[in-house]
Amino acid sequence: MPAMMKAAIFVEPGRIELDDKPIPDIGPDDALIRVTTTTICGTDVHILKGEYPVERGLTVGHEPVGVIEKLGANVKGYAEGQRVIAGAICPSFTSYACQDGCSAQDGGHHGHGYKPMGGWRFGNTIDGAQAEYLRVPDAQANLSPVPDGLSDEQVLMCPDIMSTGFAGAESANIRIGDSVAVFAQGPIGLCATAGARLRGAGLIIAVDGVDERLAMARRLGADVVLDYRKVDVVDEIRRLTGGRGVDAAIEALGLQATFENALRVIKPGGTLSSLGVYSEDLTLPLDAFSAGLGDNRIVTSLCPGGKERMRRLMGIIESGRLDLGPLVTHRYALDDIVDAYDLFSHQRDGVLKVAVQAG
Repeated sequence: MPAMMKAAIFVEPGRIELDDKPIPDIGPDDALIRVTTTTICGTDVHILKGEYPVERGLTVGHEPVGVIEKLGANVKGYAEGQRVIAGAICPSFTSYACQDGCSAQDGGHHGHGYKPMGGWRFGNTIDGAQAEYLRVPDAQANLSPVPDGLSDEQVLMCPDIMSTGFAGAESANIRIGDSVAVFAQGPIGLCATAGARLRGAGLIIAVDGVDERLAMARRLGADVVLDYRKVDVVDEIRRLTGGRGVDAAIEALGLQATFENALRVIKPGGTLSSLGVYSEDLTLPLDAFSAGLGDNRIVTSLCPGGKERMRRLMGIIESGRLDLGPLVTHRYALDDIVDAYDLFSHQRDGVLKVAVQAG
């Protein structure tokens, strides 16, 4: 094995560049995977813009598909050469937070064991997946074998956007026959739309301002698509629900405007499920918040991780119940990842997700 690898590293706000780094060493509870395919996430763009702080020189990315290159001595039940994925969130599953059912907020083995977003390690607190090799910590808990017959691109959405989008639908507690509005149909929002369909929603309303995304939302299960450039979406959703409001609204962008609109369209007693990554303070309008007396729920979610979550998501794809392959609209080699970032961060050419082929 060579000593060095190519990796996309955070240099400074506005600059992520490809550079050479040593291939990671692994400990007894880790695995080293050779990354075959990865992708770029909206959170990576927040890092690129300096809106989310990480250490300079960190390898970014958190969505790996690859092949086991080397296993730590304590990792059992896997084999070198086996195709695997690991979730974007890779908790230890041994902390107080994990055992309390909050594994994405895993603060490790010290103190009380809680840390906001602590389970998000790849490309945040340790080197990430936009590289030729990746160290997976607590590999026994986080490596999930890829079923035979599924391609890299078919499972590429599982580590993050499928798990996150589905979490938005799960946290919304969607019941059979519910009405649901999903604000923003980027990759996360599209997966939330698909998740609402799988949860049994009777009416799914997708909101966006990009024609290609609205078309994809219909393909993934939206019954009605609303272009915010052409209609007042709050008024239209009220009309579609007979003035009642939707049972649940999912916010998948992270802006005041989409958060506020989601709050305005839920019924009394309804749920706002928030998936957005917010860069500024949010304000709750008094009327939309019903002065705090509307029996509403506002719930946030961070992408669930772990091998069982990944197994379940890949099972949905393997069964044919959902195909997220069409979300891959562009393909780049790892050598060209700077160009891929330029395309994705500027949302040109109808891009949804970029497959970055590392090996």
